[in-house]
Amino acid sequence: MKNNTPLHIKIIAGSTREGRFSDKAAAWIAEEIKKQEGVAVEVLDLRDYDMPFFNEPTSPSFKQEPYKNEAVARFTKKIGEGNAFVIVTPEYNHGTSGVLKNALDWVYPEWNNKPVAFVSYGSVGGARAVEQLRLNAIELQMTPIRNAVHIPGEQYFQALFGKMDAKELFALVSKQAEAMITQLLWWTRALKNARG
Repeated sequence: MKNNTPLHIKIIAGSTREGRFSDKAAAWIAEEIKKQEGVAVEVLDLRDYDMPFFNEPTSPSFKQEPYKNEAVARFTKKIGEGNAFVIVTPEYNHGTSGVLKNALDWVYPEWNNKPVAFVSYGSVGGARAVEQLRLNAIELQMTPIRNAVHIPGEQYFQALFGKMDAKELFALVSKQAEAMITQLLWWTRALKNARG
C-alpha cells in the first residue's frame, strides 16, 4: 500500500539583517522543491522567531519539558513537524550567522535522524559556512547531505545591489539545486522509513 502522506520539508531563512538575501534564496528553493510530487514545503523565517541567545541551564538534549519562551516553543514545534530541512545561510567571517547558530542550539531531539541540505551565498559561495554547519548538524544527529547550492559571491553581490536579476542568478545554480533536491528527497524517504 502506498503512503500518501507528504514529506514535510522546512526551509530555514538564516539571516534577519536589513537588506538580506536569504529570504529571496529561501523562496526560490522552496518553489523548486514544490515542483516535486509528494512534498509539503514551508519557509521558516527567523525574523518570525525572536529567540533570545541560548541561556538555559539545561541543554536541549537533556531537557525534560519544553522551554517556556514562546518563540522557542513555536520554532521547536515547526522543527518537530519537519521530515527534512534546507538551511539557507550567508557566510559571515568564514561562518554562518549568529541568529542561525542560535536557532540550531535551542533544539535537539526534533532535529535527530533527519536530513539537511544547504543553500549558501557570499564569499566562495558560502562554502565555509556550510562546512561549519555540517559539523553542527552531525552533533545534532542530523544527516547533512553532500550536494548543496553555493551561490558565487560575485553574482550574489550583483543581485543584492540590483545589477543582476535574481531569476538570472538562480538560473545559474539550477543544476546544483536539482541534484541537491534529488539527494535530499532520497534521504528524507529513507530516514522517515527508518524512524518508522
